[in-house]
Amino acid sequence: MQYQTNTLEHHWMPFTANRDFKAEPRLVVHGKGINYTDHNGNKVIDGASGLFCCAAGHGRQEIADAVAKQLMEIDYSPHFQIGSPPSFELARRVAALTPDDINHVFFTNSGSESIDTALKIAMAYHSARGQGHRTKFVSRERAYHGVNIGGTSLSGLMKNREIFGSVMPGVVHMRHTWSADARFTRGQPEFGADLADDLERFAQLLGGQNIAACFVEPIAGSTGCLVPPKGYLERLRDICDTYGILLVFDEVICGFGRLGVPFAADAFGVTPDIMTMAKALTNGVLPMGAVAVKDEIYDTIVDGAPDGAVEFFHGYTYSGNPASCAAALATLDIYQKENLFQRAADMSDYFLDAVYGLQDLESVADIRGYGMLAGVDIASKEAPGAVGTRLMKSLFAGGLHVKFTGDCVLIAPPLIAQKSDIDDITGILRDALKNL
Repeated sequence: MQYQTNTLEHHWMPFTANRDFKAEPRLVVHGKGINYTDHNGNKVIDGASGLFCCAAGHGRQEIADAVAKQLMEIDYSPHFQIGSPPSFELARRVAALTPDDINHVFFTNSGSESIDTALKIAMAYHSARGQGHRTKFVSRERAYHGVNIGGTSLSGLMKNREIFGSVMPGVVHMRHTWSADARFTRGQPEFGADLADDLERFAQLLGGQNIAACFVEPIAGSTGCLVPPKGYLERLRDICDTYGILLVFDEVICGFGRLGVPFAADAFGVTPDIMTMAKALTNGVLPMGAVAVKDEIYDTIVDGAPDGAVEFFHGYTYSGNPASCAAALATLDIYQKENLFQRAADMSDYFLDAVYGLQDLESVADIRGYGMLAGVDIASKEAPGAVGTRLMKSLFAGGLHVKFTGDCVLIAPPLIAQKSDIDDITGILRDALKNL
């Protein structure tokens, strides 16, 4: 089916050059396995798992059947003072994957909502402990923590915040961890752990007793796959422990097998106090996010309220939506049955070999990667994003979808990808880069 511009006009698309897109649309109308089909009938390889969501690939009958069954049993129930069984079972299943002392899960509808929920949990926790003066938050340059006001305040990406002046006060940003000296490093850079001492300096400047939480993506994903230097996350953990600061890991991209283990916390051996997640929780089929917290945080907030009183005045109309829970439960079943986390671990070397094989191209300025996630920086003398936009269009026309942030290509194929799929992804990318 051919789509005309006027049939697209009413939709104001997110993070999109709307006029440009509607003049030359890139529409996908079908998805199966690792592939999309566009509106002209052409195959397009999904080299980014949608937006890091579809770890089990597209068109999973098991998920569709589970959602349809759930809709006919209980399609919707609020979770304010009543509940429905799927959310309790899903919380149990998620808690089985998180580190040992992180066993309580609050459901949201997206990664953005998970971040704002984590901010509120941090404030509620400190208030319940009689430390309501902890109102400062620490984030990082080049961070992406969603697009709600809290997440925008934490954001370290200039374009995501420059026109939104009225964000949260009291947020400071550590330096990012990218270094020109570490270009083309595979895995964790050897040097840079000292960058975590920015948190120590903020503790000295603001008073560690005034800082509520430090938010980091273990791997800074959307900005271009910035893998943490060795010892960096460990140093953040130590500083947080010294000053009673909560450490929050944004696991929205890394979570559910992207690094070959359930979460980045497992990959790097550092346990946060709070974890946010979304995306691959439901394989991208239905909107859902979650915040998992240490038992001590849950117990402090809940036990600090009077008997019979609401302990945490926060939630969403669709928190724990039954259909989303059904999608998530079916997704977790697939991950377990097909052993996809281990599959990702086993495929990582082949994937990274293929991606790092692009470094011989003059147009490639840097490559970073870990697990089944990689970022490729494109050399450019033009305005930021100009080359990336042209390359994105060229790749889609050539049969490949990947995520772009400015002039960085982000590659994160579904965890079901075969070696031949990885060859196809890097082959199409190589041809397009050679023609830049």
